[in-house]
Amino acid sequence: MANRENEGLQALGKKVVYKDNYAPEVLETFENRHQGNDYWVRFNCPEFTTLCPITGQPDFAEIRISYIPDVKMVESKSLKLYLYSFRNHGDFHEDCVNVIMKDLIKLMDPKYIEVTGFFTPRGGISIYPYANYGRPGTKWEDLAVKRFEAHE
Repeated sequence: MANRENEGLQALGKKVVYKDNYAPEVLETFENRHQGNDYWVRFNCPEFTTLCPITGQPDFAEIRISYIPDVKMVESKSLKLYLYSFRNHGDFHEDCVNVIMKDLIKLMDPKYIEVTGFFTPRGGISIYPYANYGRPGTKWEDLAVKRFEAHE
């Protein structure tokens, strides 16, 4: 089993410190040990919470993140802390999904990534924003187009 102590991770194995507001700086990466393989990594956060920027009321969602890593991968505990940091942050549903995706692209430069938010109904309407990205000029860009076109 691999030892992660030499990878400079700050959150893994430490006492949890939750940020009060949006905190992309808590995200950490480690090296993908299987760079010769293309494979999916999926995270499911069924207890995502954010605030409506207009009313301040809480919004609840399940956030699903799927990506195909290249060199860097997101460390799961830091991702949990990052997603939690939206709890007191006011943003619209669509903004949350796009911000999460863009932060993860900036962090790890994946080959492909998609983020979906399954927000619970408020006022009788559910919102399910979806965003994806494939590295430009590669087959992953083509995958992003295909998956976007086929998205329901």
